[in-house]
Amino acid sequence: MDSSVPGMSALTYEIKNRNSPVAQWLDATFPHYKEIQAGFRTAAGPARVLPSKQVSPGTQGAAIDFWLRMLVDAQPSIDLPLAGLLSRRAPCLQAGAELLRELAGGQIPRGAGTDEVELRMRPAAFADRSDQWWARVCYALALLVELYRAPTVERSRLMRLTPASTAGDLLDLANDDEVADLFAMRDLALDRLLPALPAGPVATGMTFDGSADLNADADLIAGGMLVDFKASKGGIPRADGTRAASLARADLDQLLGYALMDYSDTYRLNAVAIYAVRFGHLAAWPLEQLCAQMAARPVDFTALRRDFAHVLRVQLPAQRTR
Repeated sequence: MDSSVPGMSALTYEIKNRNSPVAQWLDATFPHYKEIQAGFRTAAGPARVLPSKQVSPGTQGAAIDFWLRMLVDAQPSIDLPLAGLLSRRAPCLQAGAELLRELAGGQIPRGAGTDEVELRMRPAAFADRSDQWWARVCYALALLVELYRAPTVERSRLMRLTPASTAGDLLDLANDDEVADLFAMRDLALDRLLPALPAGPVATGMTFDGSADLNADADLIAGGMLVDFKASKGGIPRADGTRAASLARADLDQLLGYALMDYSDTYRLNAVAIYAVRFGHLAAWPLEQLCAQMAARPVDFTALRRDFAHVLRVQLPAQRTR
């Protein structure tokens, strides 16, 4: 999830743009990845939770991201939903403000942007709420983030609301299939993700030093391991209907990009991981070992961070001015 500074390009965009200096540097520095892809696919096994056709995949992925963060973080940020709400791109200001005010346990500063306020919630304060409520809250937060991120919102379900709509109306936008799918992914994470996380400090939705150069905010860091959540259904269905996990080159580049953008080593990262949400599979790699394998040589990670900072601060801006 990359959304730090409005108007700035994002890491997720640059790594998919083969003409970008970011993608080109990562390709040249870490050319070897197919063995890692094959190992991931084999270890993940078949998908355990597959959505029905009534589930909107993009919004659902962002919704489960929020729920997983709430499972591990005592105070997860909800400032991006606030930024989406304050963009006023959909008639949901009253409904969204009512929901965010409840989650934040107080008043929402009117007219504030994400540069001026950091809005957080305390999941423990809602421990008595039903799973139904949690799922619908996470879906609503995902819809609000889309107002901040998406180039167009004409087809957003938020357009079904009116200026008089309430938080209850906003929570009703998730359909029953989406709620059930979120339950299933949450339950799988309780069994497969949480016990596998290393002990130590936890942070979610964090940004990095390099986020001032290129939008980037990651899902989770636990005990020095950076974890990115992926809710993909996997590859093309097999004859028996099962799906194999897939790991795109861009997924690896995203992990490496996040780690490299921590210029000052604030988070003391020692490993990176992908949690395949629908497979219940956590694939983790020691950071320097992964870099050495993909580079096919020993690496100096401190030097790599300096080189990557040069790409973001010098080469990328130079390309944009051509």
